[in-house]
Amino acid sequence: MSTSDTTDGSGTAAPAADFHGLTAYVQQLRDGHTTSESLVASTIERIAASRDTVNAFRWVRGKKALAEARDADRRLAAGERLPLLGVPVAVKDDTDVAGLPTLFGCRGEIAPATADAESVRLLRAAGAVIVGKTNSCELGQWPFTEGPAFGATRNPWSTEHTPGGSSGGSAAAVAAGLVPAALGSDGAGSIRIPAAWTHLVGIKPQRGRVSLHPYTDAFQGLAVNGPLARTVADAALLLDVVQGPRSLRGHDPHRPEAVDASAAARRDPGRLRIALAWRPPLTLTRATPHPEVRRAVTALAEALARLGHEVEEARPRYGLIGLGFLPRAAAGIAEAGALHPDPALLDPRTRSTMRSGRVLGGRVVRAARARERSQHTRIGEIFEGRGFDVVLSPTTATPPPRVGTFDGLGTWRTNATMAAACPYAWPWNVLGWPAVNVPAGLTAGGLPVGAQLLGPAGSEEKLISLAAQLEADRRWYERRPPASTVSGGAPAEE
Repeated sequence: MSTSDTTDGSGTAAPAADFHGLTAYVQQLRDGHTTSESLVASTIERIAASRDTVNAFRWVRGKKALAEARDADRRLAAGERLPLLGVPVAVKDDTDVAGLPTLFGCRGEIAPATADAESVRLLRAAGAVIVGKTNSCELGQWPFTEGPAFGATRNPWSTEHTPGGSSGGSAAAVAAGLVPAALGSDGAGSIRIPAAWTHLVGIKPQRGRVSLHPYTDAFQGLAVNGPLARTVADAALLLDVVQGPRSLRGHDPHRPEAVDASAAARRDPGRLRIALAWRPPLTLTRATPHPEVRRAVTALAEALARLGHEVEEARPRYGLIGLGFLPRAAAGIAEAGALHPDPALLDPRTRSTMRSGRVLGGRVVRAARARERSQHTRIGEIFEGRGFDVVLSPTTATPPPRVGTFDGLGTWRTNATMAAACPYAWPWNVLGWPAVNVPAGLTAGGLPVGAQLLGPAGSEEKLISLAAQLEADRRWYERRPPASTVSGGAPAEE
């Protein structure tokens, strides 16, 4: 973690983890019960103190964030009101924040970004204070957050285990009570997988819902940005902010209309038909859900039935959707890796995938993307033809692996191990459709697992309403990681 701009070299003990959420922080600030400067200062201290345990952050904007917090306090005192005015949040290391490099989990040096990404601009416009950038695995390609550039980011529920990836730093930061919410990205489950493994709500929005500017496309249409938070209401509020107002949609016909996620989180979903899908798409790994994953997701399905929904085992017709995913993913890695100033510093597995991506680029990728319409028709038949409203499936096949599980593996074994652990999430990236991870419970050893609610194009509001109903019943936000795993280590130096 870079500490060049962090504060507090006093050696005083950092404050305990804070599990208040976005909505609670907003209310406290508006009511004058706290100040932004106090919230941001304690956030920075918690980040520094957790460096040797959770290690969630690549960059921390200590002095600059504190200056912005003091400005937010002046604006609050003057009566200004914005959705997130004075609230500390974090963003992933694949997202441009002016003045910080965007290394996306890689080693090396590049020039700092000269401007904010559009999602960061919208966060600032809503009054949020960006406290820093969270760790990601190299170019976001694996379901773990480890690498020579920053070490290992660890799961607050058990620091011997990974929080997942590639948005593992954002997930770990929220789960550990370092920040109330964070922005991640999802190209093959990279929001939903770490949300599942850290007991969070993670929303993968419809493709195009959140602007990727200054980029027009990410990983050949697979990747989107979205929120991670402890509650549905907090995740919905962050999504509302980063998707931007409806007025921005007029100049961009490729972006879908804005949804009202916060209103959806307060609305009853009605009685729904829900398909419980156990069998993942073909991955050649014979992946099946771990018994404790199956137990947890079954309990969630039973809760949905008790809440009045019709739940029936069914499976989307995935076909050979992997043929549409693999070339797009490899080409995306090749394109992202080509921006690195020194490819020799990249992981050998990254360089191998880049070579494959260059071979598969062009005509093969165009053909893969062209198949998306037929994939929408075939897989969408579970909604249009069979009358289901939502698909429920495990988010991952296994509980979180131990840190170091993927060390020393070659490209093929890494991909095979990854596919066996995480076979469920990536098809919805090919389709570009929305999905929401919800906490499904803990294993006997105290490790979180999750389930995903999957819908057709534009169904975020329905998924969010259903997730909020489940949350009211299951009250997952009341469970927190052991205090011993989310603190410790020396404070950052000036």
